[in-house]
Amino acid sequence: MTHIVKTNLEAIRQEMLLACQISGRNIDDVTLLLATKTVPLEKLQVAIQEGATLFGENKAQELCGKLPLMEQYKQVEWHFIGHLQTNKVKDVIHHVTLIHSVDRLKLGQALHNQLLKENKTMDILVQVNTSYEESKFGVPPEEALELVRQLSQFETLTIKGLMTIGKLHATNDETRGCFRLLRQVQAQIIEMKLPRVEMGILSMGMSGDFKVAIEEGATLIRVGTNVFGPRYLPDEYYWNENKPIY
Repeated sequence: MTHIVKTNLEAIRQEMLLACQISGRNIDDVTLLLATKTVPLEKLQVAIQEGATLFGENKAQELCGKLPLMEQYKQVEWHFIGHLQTNKVKDVIHHVTLIHSVDRLKLGQALHNQLLKENKTMDILVQVNTSYEESKFGVPPEEALELVRQLSQFETLTIKGLMTIGKLHATNDETRGCFRLLRQVQAQIIEMKLPRVEMGILSMGMSGDFKVAIEEGATLIRVGTNVFGPRYLPDEYYWNENKPIY
């Protein structure tokens, strides 16, 4: 089973290279994050042995369950890429270097309050719902600028860029439109010249659409199933807006 991870990882890297060549981009400008939701530790170990250095987890409980791997491989960096409830902030900030999914002021305030207590800072991305799907978290594009303005007041947070999830079960053109919209929001935010706002990262593209994302300017792609194999639960389980927000 684990040899499949090695083969898949090699294939993803080749597809990334090809997508960069097609779009005239440098492969060094695109970072591969491996999404680890529901993935057992032994598969992650194989990926690390094959040179993977960045992983992302969707749920706080699963993130904490991977602590043995974190302790064993100190060189590996972890991001939090799923919906973050405010009551889970304390569990997450000790283990990750970047949170991709800040989508509301209440969460920014909770992060700031906890980080102040611990004399820490945190890099974040603002999640934008570019597809306007009710099944997804994320601030609507037309409200993203105001949210970034509000979040920039917190001196414990540095906004490194934006994150989006392409439209689920969509055509390439529909997905491409989502990614282009994120880039437009990024350009508008850059013009605002806010403190602690850098906008260097566009986290977009997953297993089914990462090549389109690279063509549209992604600097970080999040790939899970194409490396580790299919999950038992559909994407909607991980991006379900109909869950309570804390």
